Amino acid sequence: MTNRFMQTEIGIIGGTGLYDPNLLKNIREVEVNTPYGAPSDSFIVGELAGRQVAFLARHGRKHTIRPTDVNSRANMYAFKKLGVTRVLAVSTVGSLREEYKPGELAFVDQFIDRTTKREQSFYTQNRVCHISVADPMCPEIRKTLIEVAEKAKINAHPTGTYVCIEGPRFSTKAESRMFQIWGADVVGMTMVPECVLAREAELCYASTAMITDYDCWKDHAVSTEEIVSTMRANVEKVKKIIVDTVAALPKTRENCPCASALANAFM
Repeated sequence: MTNRFMQTEIGIIGGTGLYDPNLLKNIREVEVNTPYGAPSDSFIVGELAGRQVAFLARHGRKHTIRPTDVNSRANMYAFKKLGVTRVLAVSTVGSLREEYKPGELAFVDQFIDRTTKREQSFYTQNRVCHISVADPMCPEIRKTLIEVAEKAKINAHPTGTYVCIEGPRFSTKAESRMFQIWGADVVGMTMVPECVLAREAELCYASTAMITDYDCWKDHAVSTEEIVSTMRANVEKVKKIIVDTVAALPKTRENCPCASALANAFM
């Protein structure tokens, strides 16, 4: 992968509600071609908190891409091509625990993969990459996110296990209760293979999960109307966390293993 736009340091991936053109200075729109097809949308590149960032709408700016159809290989490759070394991901999730309340945030640190249709590697010919995702989130970004939320007095859970389902349908009650038994805290549809591919690309990656509802284990019918309403209420908190995290991240990556993730990944 070649780095054409070296000035771009940090990638932000999330829903269109997260993108606010007033946050960025010197905005430009960039289209990136990849060997894996087109990314979800063109990238909005600009200056945020004194750093060069690239924003991408995961489902497209009109939210037309199903979770299964998000081209995560193209998205992560394009971030790398833009010169990005760190990715701050934001997603909406349902809660599997009483204490993970709608309107709160969670900085997830583990995942359980229940997807079945998604390519999870860049290396599908000639080489096999056995990437380690024992700890799938970048520890340096997670530490910064937690510190920023604490300083801003934003209620955020410092850990959480995310079960990723194929979607776009929501879970049955039986599935939701099974996920609880497995030890999962939240359920969503997009973090895998996104975080796995980020690791293969040797990008630092961490996810901020916006809890929008209790999943159906609570005899609570999940509706898109409720999710959108809670998500909108959460967006300003997430913007605050993103801006402060971008400002606080060290210029160089020295305290995480992400940049050398491929060192022992090949036979």
